Amino acid sequence: MPEEKLKRRKTQSARRRRGLPRLKALPPPRNLPDDETYEYSQADLARLFRLPASLIAALTRARFVTPTARAGKTSYTFQDVLMLRTASALKAAKISTPKITAALRNMRATLPPGSVLATPALAASGNDLVVHEAPAPPQSPAHAEAETHYARGHALEESDVAAARAAYLDALNAHSEHLDARINLGRLLHLDGELKEAEKVYRTAKNSSALLSFNLAILLEDLNREDEAIAAYREALARDPSLHDAHFNLSRLHERARQPREALRHLLAYRRHSSRPGAPKL
Repeated sequence: MPEEKLKRRKTQSARRRRGLPRLKALPPPRNLPDDETYEYSQADLARLFRLPASLIAALTRARFVTPTARAGKTSYTFQDVLMLRTASALKAAKISTPKITAALRNMRATLPPGSVLATPALAASGNDLVVHEAPAPPQSPAHAEAETHYARGHALEESDVAAARAAYLDALNAHSEHLDARINLGRLLHLDGELKEAEKVYRTAKNSSALLSFNLAILLEDLNREDEAIAAYREALARDPSLHDAHFNLSRLHERARQPREALRHLLAYRRHSSRPGAPKL
């Protein structure tokens, strides 16, 4: 199976399949030991968080994010990255910028002087958004080891696929529930034509995700098990209704099965979701 067939194509044809994505990793930050900050490019931040410049500016004005510029590069603290991730999740949930900043401001007001915001937890209270601190779950040594292997595998994918596969396998051997490593290992096996092994990797996940179900559906298509592929695409949509590429692929499968009503329903859903500003892309 050539890799180019599995890449997402920017085409309007409903007869072509959409995507076989891998999970992205946060690029390893460059540590600046004198003030314990990290350097990320604007391109990194735009890709990772997909936040409008106006919201980043609002967070900066409110000093939830305190970037510093030096030698033409911008440095961010770990706290900044945490806040950007939180803001990204809230923006994806269609929370307005004023509500995001107001909720974070209220949370900060409850902290003792000199304290920093920990991992935020979110809750709705009427029409308002409530943000409070949630204790960070302890990371086991096995999970920490798996994270190290996962980061190594992600970095190796472009230069040494075999080594990347071995690193992802090491991650799963260290911590079998590392879902990101499982998804990327399954993807690489699929691209290498090892379809049965890829299916085994996906099927043995104790916990699934929209992306795992989506990749499994593409794999099942290549195994000519289209009824199972349809079920997997539907599971992906159940887990993430914004995964509009699943609608695209379902439309094509239903068209092939001579089910025009279902094909049209999913094609219209795809067009409706993909035309929205900021719609997520695989």
